[in-house]
Amino acid sequence: MKKRLLLLAIFGFFLSFSSFSQIESAPDRDEGDGQYGRLILRGVILIDGTGAPPVGPVDIVVENNRIAQIQVVGYPGMPINENRRPKAGPDDKVYELEGHYLLPGFVDSHGHIGGRGQGTPAEYVYKLWMAHGITTIRDPSAGNGLDWVLDQKKRSAANEITAPRILAYTSFGQGAKAPITNAEQAKAWVNENANRGADGIKFFGANPDVMEAAISENKRIGLRSAMHHQQLDVARWNVMNSARAGLTSMEHWYGLPEALFEDRTIQDFRLDYNYQNEQHRFGEAGKLWKQAAQPGSEHWNAVMNELLALDFTLDPTFNIYEANRDMMRARTAEWHEVYTLPSLWRFYAPSRQSHGSYWFDWTTEEEVQWKENYKLWMTFVNEYKNKGGRVTAGSDSGFIYQLYGFAYIRELELLREAGFHPLEVLRSATLYGAELLGMEKEIGSVEVGKLADFVILEENPLQNLKVLYGTGAIRIDENNKPIRVGGVKYTVKDGIVYDAKKLLEDVKVMVEKKKVEEGFVITQPGLDW
Repeated sequence: MKKRLLLLAIFGFFLSFSSFSQIESAPDRDEGDGQYGRLILRGVILIDGTGAPPVGPVDIVVENNRIAQIQVVGYPGMPINENRRPKAGPDDKVYELEGHYLLPGFVDSHGHIGGRGQGTPAEYVYKLWMAHGITTIRDPSAGNGLDWVLDQKKRSAANEITAPRILAYTSFGQGAKAPITNAEQAKAWVNENANRGADGIKFFGANPDVMEAAISENKRIGLRSAMHHQQLDVARWNVMNSARAGLTSMEHWYGLPEALFEDRTIQDFRLDYNYQNEQHRFGEAGKLWKQAAQPGSEHWNAVMNELLALDFTLDPTFNIYEANRDMMRARTAEWHEVYTLPSLWRFYAPSRQSHGSYWFDWTTEEEVQWKENYKLWMTFVNEYKNKGGRVTAGSDSGFIYQLYGFAYIRELELLREAGFHPLEVLRSATLYGAELLGMEKEIGSVEVGKLADFVILEENPLQNLKVLYGTGAIRIDENNKPIRVGGVKYTVKDGIVYDAKKLLEDVKVMVEKKKVEEGFVITQPGLDW
């Protein structure tokens, strides 16, 4: 373990990723109906993920996990035209879903499966994801070990476990016997990583020769890549260097403001800054966008246009930093009480050791700075989308009071806040996520020939994205009584129909069991009441 931590430090990774020692694998699948030889979903209102507006009522026919037919069967407010409906045979499975909304399965482009530090068994994480319609995830860093992730990937692909489809992106240098210090070593590791079965690489930083060689070789052999441009290396290798070398996507936003610097070359760090002090790291990060070129300036436009020309993808993960601008909101989210494991709650608490728990003395001033930071960051992301750039939805859950599944829906809300139309939000969550992974011919939109991955709910998510939360949205009924509506009803992955609310109930039972075992009650930091 000490050797592993030393290698991580040398490569410049987060020391806190040591918390990602191997977690408990998911048990054999005991839920979900199907696959069926022929499945018919009748009467849905279809939002297909391409950016097209809703259409319905529609009947969708699935044959052996492939969409075989999409048939419009009438008009809103009128009886279904039975003559237009696909005929059901005696062995077909039919779901009557008139008035329900059907979307493609969601892609979480930045979904860590969790670690021992968080105390989150795989079943817990997977069911929270699936309960929120997430049918595909990209695991950036393969923190539980590549072999472990590949085993879970294989079992998910065979639907032996209840889990999203998994793509495994290793951390650069993971498993190397010695630090990678030159281009030849970088290329050798990249090819070994591919031979072991990884789907891609997540980078954090290294010297420029190593970065150039690794990213370009990874692209040459047909794998994809992501990067968190950490502060330890960003002064000599920012987003523009990565994009030119062939990086597929940038995670979060580090490295982008640095590429936009005009009157400096290094972030204006406080002079007692220490990267291992996470309050320094994240407090100073909240000042970064104000140090960059102004929106619409010549340099702003030059950077944006080059990234667009390179077909570069932004995966902003807005939600994971939201506590920085409003810690109380993130910390007191209503789902924590029911769905957050005691071990995960302890991991979130202020700590000098746990990654993302840097609330040593988080002030109004830091929150204000981060609110201003968000405005500029969102301005760039929205403009990038408007100019044709690909923006995806990723959650990075398991840190900073962000819970698996719930945080992904919050990411969709934050894309909306950035200026995305709800249809653009859903496209980022589906088709653009599939494109990022190179899987757009298989998933990401509801089209004939693609795999049967769907999100089905009774409410219109375009009118209110909150109806996608497992806890639903608040509404007043005819008796002036507050009620909850929404929540995903069914998640369909590979043609298997899962009761999303039952998956959430399973998580609730897991959490309650742990609370009873430990005599645990959620309390807010520093309070004993």
